Amino acid sequence: MDRPTMPQLRKLVGIANYQFGKEAGSVLFNKEVRIECSRRTGRIRHVYRGGQLIATLRPKDGYLALTPHGAKILLSKMGEPPNTVMVQNDVSDIVKAGGDVFAKHVVRADVNLRPAEEVIVTDERGLLLGVGRAVLSGADMLHFKRGVAVKLRRGVQVTDRLIPDQGTDP
Repeated sequence: MDRPTMPQLRKLVGIANYQFGKEAGSVLFNKEVRIECSRRTGRIRHVYRGGQLIATLRPKDGYLALTPHGAKILLSKMGEPPNTVMVQNDVSDIVKAGGDVFAKHVVRADVNLRPAEEVIVTDERGLLLGVGRAVLSGADMLHFKRGVAVKLRRGVQVTDRLIPDQGTDP
């Protein structure tokens, strides 16, 4: 893992600001950030902070795919960042374990959310449940009563087993 160069850091900050709001880049990427580049192409693949993976730069579209640790950082510093979906408390255990979010359980969703965008899923108290990809737009998540709204990539319980907490402050 290496420190990012200034152009690489500007790129990461710009992508985060575009995806998750104006302040997201400066919140996610500080002096502790380390990157891992592809051996074949030399492009940024993984972004670490405090020794933990916070995001992956997707080669297909150039956007960031957050990990739950990265989402925790955004939630702690920004309150409710864009691309957030809130679900009912009674399904929080299922979502934490990695289950998809169904439209009938969505309480609140960012109205500017579009299908295939990265999503941070929280419960009604604002606690992080997981991260994934939107299947429906934000307005459709609230309107529909059937079907999958968010395909969860990783729930917080799954992450806690894979990446031990190193006691770092988000």
